[in-house]
Amino acid sequence: MTLQGKVALVAGATRGAGRGIAVELGAAGATVYVSGRTTRDRGSEYDRPETIEETAELVTAAGGKGVAVPADHLVAEEVRALVERLRRDEGRLDVLVNDIWGGEKLFEWNKPVWDHNLDNGLRLLRLGIDTHLITAHFALPLMIERQGGLLVEVTDGTADYNARNYRLSPFYDLAKTSVLRMAWAHAKDLAPHGATAVAITPGWLRSEMMLEAFGVGEDNWRDATTKVPHFVISETPRFVGRAVAALAADPDVARWNGQSLSSGGLAQVYGFTDLDGSRPDAWRYLDEVEAAGKPADATGYR
Repeated sequence: MTLQGKVALVAGATRGAGRGIAVELGAAGATVYVSGRTTRDRGSEYDRPETIEETAELVTAAGGKGVAVPADHLVAEEVRALVERLRRDEGRLDVLVNDIWGGEKLFEWNKPVWDHNLDNGLRLLRLGIDTHLITAHFALPLMIERQGGLLVEVTDGTADYNARNYRLSPFYDLAKTSVLRMAWAHAKDLAPHGATAVAITPGWLRSEMMLEAFGVGEDNWRDATTKVPHFVISETPRFVGRAVAALAADPDVARWNGQSLSSGGLAQVYGFTDLDGSRPDAWRYLDEVEAAGKPADATGYR
């Protein structure tokens, strides 16, 4: 699998899934522009140490070329400038990954709309939906200048799972299901231009924030299963990164146009693994084990 000569933009690549996707695109040989709000000189309300410069360095270390470009994807002029730089420096865009989020500290679990902080909920929707539309508005015209472009909308949950399950709060639920529909809609517009749009979800992601919340690191993440047993099905951000890289390298990627995909599901198709050599199938596990009230056991699911 090679993406030599391909140019990707991972919007929202500071940490988590975005960072994992950027690194795996780089490992396949792509030039990867990584954007986000947190740089070594400028922070965000997240107040976390990860930066887009670090992500770009990881992309380059993996074998690609990482380019960090600061951008707040709620600010149209910053996104316009980002795409203009892409056009000026590269003259092409082959893969656009919309992983912009920023809502972890805004949603309140299991609260109805009347109890949820309204300002936080509305900002969550702007961060989770408006950013994706703004980025697509400016970046897709460059992508469709060549046949075979790929748009990946990153969300949480498959279309099937989210249709059957309430996702934490009305605001979070709407943000994550909207991205699924957004990918479907973009697919209709992109198909006549020979381009493809998909939605993709990781499983239970061992992001930097998740590991920190559970008081573990990547080297001892299994220690968290003593308190959160179903964490046994979790996966690294690189797993969904490998899923995106496999899609980007697939000459028949158009077969997925408009579909809702998952890292675990695509691993069964393309044969890639997580860093530990396993293939965690989180969404099937959540249905068949956790929701069924069975004891935590990932046997047969990774």
